[in-house]
Amino acid sequence: MLKFARTRFKRGATDAEREKLKQELFTFKKTVEHGFPHRPSAVAFDPEMKLLAIGTRSGLIKIYGQPGVEFSARHSVESQIIRLFFLPNEGRLISLLDDNSLHLWEVNIKDGKSVLEEVKDFSLEGRLKKISVCCLPSTQEHLFLGTEGGNIYLLDVKTFQLLDHIIYQDVVMQNVPDDYKANPGAVEAIAEHPTDSNKLLIGYNRGLIVLWDNKSCNAEQTYVAPQQLESLAWHRSGDQFMSAHADGSYCIWNSADASKPAQNATIPYGPFPCKAINKIQWLTTKSEPFIAFSGGMPRASYGDRHCVTVMQGKTHVVFDFTSRVVDFFTIGDTDRECEWDDPHTLVVLAEEELVLMDLQSEGWPTFRMPYLSSLHSSAITCSAVQTNVPDQLWDKIVAAGDAQMAANHTSREWPIDGGSVLSETPTSKDLLLTGHEDGSVRFWDVSTPALRLLYKLDTKAYFSTHDDSEVVAAADTGEEDWPPFRKVGTFDPYSDDPRLGVQKIMLCPWSGTLVLAGTAGQVVLMDMNTEEAEVDLEVTTVNIVNDRDGFVWKGHDSLTPRSTTVKVPAGFQAKHLVQCTPPASVTALANHSENQLLAIGTSHGFSIFDYVQKKVILTKCTLNPNDLSATGESSMSRRKSLKKSLRESIRRLRKRGSRSTPSKKEAKPRVEAVPTTDLDAPEKGEEAAAPVQRLVEARQPDGDMASMVRCLVFAETFLREGASAGLSLWAGTNSGGIFVYSVTMPEADKREEEDVVAELGKEVQLKHRAPVVALSVMDGSSVPLPDPMDVKHERADAPNMSGSHTVVIASEEQFKVFTLPRLKEKTKYKLTAKEGVRVRKVGFTQYRSRSDEKVVEQHLSVVTNVGDFLVFSVPQLRRQVQHSCMRKEDINGITSTIFTRDGEAFFLLSPSELQRCTLSARVAVEPLCMLELPEGARPAPPPEPEPEPEAAAEAEGEGEKAEEEKPASVPETLPSVPAIVVETSPPNPVEDETEEVAAAAEEVAATEKPESEHEAEGVLADIQKTLENTSILDSTADESKDSVGDITLDEIKDYIASKEGPDENSADKPAVEEAPNEEAGAEEQANSTQDAVTENAVTTDSEQTEGDIVANDEMPTTKTTELKEGDQEDQQASEPLQELRITEGDDEK
Repeated sequence: MLKFARTRFKRGATDAEREKLKQELFTFKKTVEHGFPHRPSAVAFDPEMKLLAIGTRSGLIKIYGQPGVEFSARHSVESQIIRLFFLPNEGRLISLLDDNSLHLWEVNIKDGKSVLEEVKDFSLEGRLKKISVCCLPSTQEHLFLGTEGGNIYLLDVKTFQLLDHIIYQDVVMQNVPDDYKANPGAVEAIAEHPTDSNKLLIGYNRGLIVLWDNKSCNAEQTYVAPQQLESLAWHRSGDQFMSAHADGSYCIWNSADASKPAQNATIPYGPFPCKAINKIQWLTTKSEPFIAFSGGMPRASYGDRHCVTVMQGKTHVVFDFTSRVVDFFTIGDTDRECEWDDPHTLVVLAEEELVLMDLQSEGWPTFRMPYLSSLHSSAITCSAVQTNVPDQLWDKIVAAGDAQMAANHTSREWPIDGGSVLSETPTSKDLLLTGHEDGSVRFWDVSTPALRLLYKLDTKAYFSTHDDSEVVAAADTGEEDWPPFRKVGTFDPYSDDPRLGVQKIMLCPWSGTLVLAGTAGQVVLMDMNTEEAEVDLEVTTVNIVNDRDGFVWKGHDSLTPRSTTVKVPAGFQAKHLVQCTPPASVTALANHSENQLLAIGTSHGFSIFDYVQKKVILTKCTLNPNDLSATGESSMSRRKSLKKSLRESIRRLRKRGSRSTPSKKEAKPRVEAVPTTDLDAPEKGEEAAAPVQRLVEARQPDGDMASMVRCLVFAETFLREGASAGLSLWAGTNSGGIFVYSVTMPEADKREEEDVVAELGKEVQLKHRAPVVALSVMDGSSVPLPDPMDVKHERADAPNMSGSHTVVIASEEQFKVFTLPRLKEKTKYKLTAKEGVRVRKVGFTQYRSRSDEKVVEQHLSVVTNVGDFLVFSVPQLRRQVQHSCMRKEDINGITSTIFTRDGEAFFLLSPSELQRCTLSARVAVEPLCMLELPEGARPAPPPEPEPEPEAAAEAEGEGEKAEEEKPASVPETLPSVPAIVVETSPPNPVEDETEEVAAAAEEVAATEKPESEHEAEGVLADIQKTLENTSILDSTADESKDSVGDITLDEIKDYIASKEGPDENSADKPAVEEAPNEEAGAEEQANSTQDAVTENAVTTDSEQTEGDIVANDEMPTTKTTELKEGDQEDQQASEPLQELRITEGDDEK
């Protein structure tokens, strides 16, 4: 008991310090989203500030400039973005949503960096007002809104309200042929005249085109197209324009001749029926003009293609994309005054990628993407992070990637380079590796917020796949040269063979060894080579289930390695292939680079491979010999079916019985987590959150996936009492089993001759049989054992081998810490029993204080099945922080989470995006950028309309009549008289109310300053109306209303005179504070006055704070004056009100 009391007292004393340290160590922030926005729906470009904006179907807006410049914001409602419009050189953006609302966004400076904020919005209601097309003219003063009803509205960009001027369809139709007057359709296109901003080209759905003069409100020309209209484009000169139609044709018109097109309609890919040309552009150069359009493909043969065609003279290219084209535009360096358009870049936004083509270089090559890369070019199957990569390996990877991409990309600089980066150059080079379904691995630079592809590795070249023969056949026959397709972009959703999929990745940054494990049991060992080479791949087969008689594998076959020599470029090149049998997917992988040992785990067992001698050291089958279903047999014996059925029935009965009062004898074999006191005393917050543990049933050992190996770890630790530390392999399975093997290495000089020996050291079965998600061996200082190569290269401290080692085992349901070598339980935390959640991913991370880099703690970072991030201390297993990060329905995001060593995490936000977040208060990679606007870039906001002041003088009879019509409980606040606030609990409320009435008079004098008697009478009438309409607030006011004296006209005039001549009044009437004796002399008289005035107390204005006294800004802060009546006879006549004291700006009041 004494020990418990001391512990509790000590904890109470250190709780505050611990909480303060937690703030230095932990935080949670979603820092940046890497990759390509999911489901884009709109794009815009600012040619002045060089910014690109992308809108999505979920209402997200992302703005990009130079690498590292990124702004993002989301609409308050989840609605699809239809169009985006930049206001060039203003840092402002207009978005149109499918709910017919328009929103104005601004890039503003906040907390030292630029952020995207919504400032205004506007909505049009009604079916006929559904916006079908928008056009922002060069003046940027208003936005033309074409609607389904045929009218065109003008939105003032400054006020974000509709103008009174409307281009009605009826007015436009006055000179139109009778056939089109009935229903020309919705407004399909609006194009501003290139040389006259007052003229518009308006296109309607049925093919009618009108040249409209907005200044004179007159239709100058009317053109009738034979087909349904899709798009319009002006020639730079303004003498001609082009129209695109739904039948895949386009026409050229002379703007001065409306009778017929200048040329007959052109169908580029006719004569057979073609799809619609959705958008067209006509761009001039000093040589031949550019014509670019999307769509228009022949329906029968290429109707499923997604293409953008570019033609210039005899050059004709059809850029072929693997996903639907959302929009396209061109970038040029010219302005409206230039003679030519001179486009230099074509930008195409597709649903799954963004592609830029260089129109100035020969062959129109594509740009290399510095960001917005398509992460999901092929579906991501796994990922790994390598932080602080050595410069030597980094430079080799970059060089290999540059040589790989030089042939297909332009050397021009990235044209979207707006904004400026505020963050410092990163000191650490961080690498993200993603494995894909097509057998490729991509290397990404994640040192900065801009995710950049460095290098792509393809393992398909080492195997013979099903599609090889088809590729050869296609090459022999060849395809037609028309249309002239050119495949562009990297997105390719079709995999040649699903068996090529990469499931596990391990990279040793010091030796340059890369290990890739695949879906069909293939494990490829690779080395970095800076030269091109011819590889003759060696293969070793590992039979994991050779000791199981009668095993039948009914899954897919293994991949067939190429029998010929493979020529591979510089980069990672295969040196050996390990093929597991049966060819099940590899589920766990471990590589010990120092001793060149490889551990491979599948759903049937695990094996150790020596890639020095290229031989198998150990195979261990984890299948249950009594469980036929796990051996590949699909059928089940009658005896087992009956046994399983009885077991499930008994389990249901016990569940039903446990809801009442189960006996200890029944519960003991079935329930593992019973209400007990944990060895590690929980913190105060945890005790309040989960005082009662849940009942968790032990899992059945005969599940179909019980034999799966979930984790493999090499560790140099103690396995026997009195023995020295040695190399060991730890394997955790899906059924809660842990196998520990002692690995004996030969002498270094005999490494190639003598065999490596592996012997079973320990075998542990967790009682609750939950899958082992991760494990780690800790040294004597409770620090995870570092990689020996990191210690060798002084990137990590040598482990403490003197103290007692421990092992942390994380299962799906609980965490346990055992001492080594005896495997005695030290601490545990029953997560499922306490929190009701399960563990999905685990990372052993170190958290460093943001203010003191010497303060470092080792922790367990966890992702649960409900999307929460938790951090537990090691080895105490106390929960430090908990944050909700993902929805529990986001299975892909939860299962794809990976942790870095420094407390960062990555997970799939969508198929094309990775969300990056941090749990560390010290480490965060996020975009810090600034958008500098030129002086006077944004127009000054229009002044707010001021309310018209009411007439100072009103007829007394009309005023009384208006007062009678209003409720007595609602006081009126006159515009010329500021609201007066009454203190809620003053020592003497009557005195305060008297002062407030006088304060109102003073405010009137200060603001209105009536010079004539007529104006003074009006002010007096206003004050009296306010007093008469005010309800009684104080219960002490018993006097009747008639006994209250009125403020006379002479009092107001005298007070105004005193304000105009303050020097005289100040000499004759000193302040009350300066004459306390005078105050005492008038105390009795003032008290009688206060009781009477209470009934006319002014009520509190709802917009002001109680207890404050509103004073004129011109009044001094501490000055106090007395207003006395000039006429003694009038003063005696109005006996209840002897004097008014006005306290100007009294802060204490």
